[in-house]
Amino acid sequence: MSGYRGLFNITSRLFLGMLVLAGLSGCATNPVTGKSELALISEQSELEIGQKQYQPSRQMQGGDYKVEPEITRYVQQVGQRLAAVSDRKLPYEFVVLNDSTPNAWALPGGKIAVNRGLLLELNNEAELAAVLGHEIVHAAARHGAKGIERGVVLQGVLLAAGVAASDSDYSQLAVGAAAVGANLINQGYSRDAELEADHYGMVYMARAGYDPQAAVGLQETFVRLSKDRKENWLSGLFASHPPSAERVEKNRQRARELGQGGELGAERYQQMVGVRKKTAPAYAAYTEGRAALQKKQSDKALMLADRAIGIEPREALFYGLKGDALAQQGADTKALTAYDKAVTLDDGFFRHYLVRGALKAELGDRSGARRDLNRSVELLPTADAHYLLGGLALREGDRPNAIAHYQQASGASSEHGKAAATALARLDLPEHPGRYIKSRLGIDRTGSVLIHLENPTAVTARDIRVQLGELGAGGRVFVRAEYRVPGALGAGQAVSLQTDIRLSDSKQLNRWDSRVIGAAVVE
Repeated sequence: MSGYRGLFNITSRLFLGMLVLAGLSGCATNPVTGKSELALISEQSELEIGQKQYQPSRQMQGGDYKVEPEITRYVQQVGQRLAAVSDRKLPYEFVVLNDSTPNAWALPGGKIAVNRGLLLELNNEAELAAVLGHEIVHAAARHGAKGIERGVVLQGVLLAAGVAASDSDYSQLAVGAAAVGANLINQGYSRDAELEADHYGMVYMARAGYDPQAAVGLQETFVRLSKDRKENWLSGLFASHPPSAERVEKNRQRARELGQGGELGAERYQQMVGVRKKTAPAYAAYTEGRAALQKKQSDKALMLADRAIGIEPREALFYGLKGDALAQQGADTKALTAYDKAVTLDDGFFRHYLVRGALKAELGDRSGARRDLNRSVELLPTADAHYLLGGLALREGDRPNAIAHYQQASGASSEHGKAAATALARLDLPEHPGRYIKSRLGIDRTGSVLIHLENPTAVTARDIRVQLGELGAGGRVFVRAEYRVPGALGAGQAVSLQTDIRLSDSKQLNRWDSRVIGAAVVE
């Protein structure tokens, strides 16, 4: 399924270009632990990575929570109170994300996020301080940077142990440099890093005037919930910060060392966050509605969207769900109205523009679709938006722009990513056949040179021409023969051509090379 309807099932290779390993300085002193350690990534690079990934990472996790801006200000105040007593002065930032999954994460350079869902599970301000202090240590002690240095992210590996996808996790959509954020926030920390973050996080709590005993109670709650296998917890904070009895005991020991006393801030916390629990049923209805939509139960999804809106009419996500349900029913005009409302309430979340732009494209409003899709890409580059923009460019005869968008989308494994790869091959293979038809050399028992050709694309190629050349001084290739592949080479197929070049020794093959110079696509 392509176009707008395929967006209902929305749920890297990259990074090296954005990572500046400036000054491979060797050993440095960790500002938190005081230990000497290898530091390949400079502080400036840490800051650049965090700054560049903060926006797309927030988009992938549901966007910023905007219904109650005073809650974000409150979290920022608590965070900055802790940051002020931390051992490393970074440009710390704190934000609340519009995601019901209980989770929190930190990027290199001090960019920290807490999910709305986690706030509802805490009992007092000191527990919030325990969470934020823990994340501050991850940033201050370079735990994220160390993960990069180990090559976990540089290899482009999406860790299976990362945060499980929730209804508002769009990390699998991101393409280009934005996809790096998915690796950074989903990477699990080592046991030592977690213990270190617990230890110094409690130190920061005490320095800031909070009762460090709250960190013990918080970990005890985490362990109990993990044993009860509360799914929403297991798919959130526990995925990257696994609780354990060892961590509880270590926290108890540290709390005894730090002494009793300090603020809990229970009343203040409940006044700020506790009353927001009244809107929890609205978000529960939204989550249920998204699940219903996946099952093509649009009537149920629409009913749940209206229920959520009735409880909290200021939440843009609920109007997005309503628009999706209406569009699934074919009520496109009403769907556009719902999407318009979502954009009005939150003009900084990529998905509102993505789905509205996709629907506009399907309805023939190309200029409106292009504006929305480009805005979506500005907020979070996704395969879906680039694929749709490629289609718009192609319909308008703008072949170079279509190719550029399809190239951006083709690296994704999603439905639109695969469709973009196919569209790209159809457009670009005749001009650059060597990019798509792979060739390598071999030798048979008689010494004849073989040209092995493979078509890894989803299209069928014909009229394939390949040259065989000998490498000369300075790497220059002297063409000795040209061959044409008989018939067509289907998607995923391979063929071997026997040439009339004979070699006495297989080692001589290193002096020869082949390249595909021509091909056409079977329509």
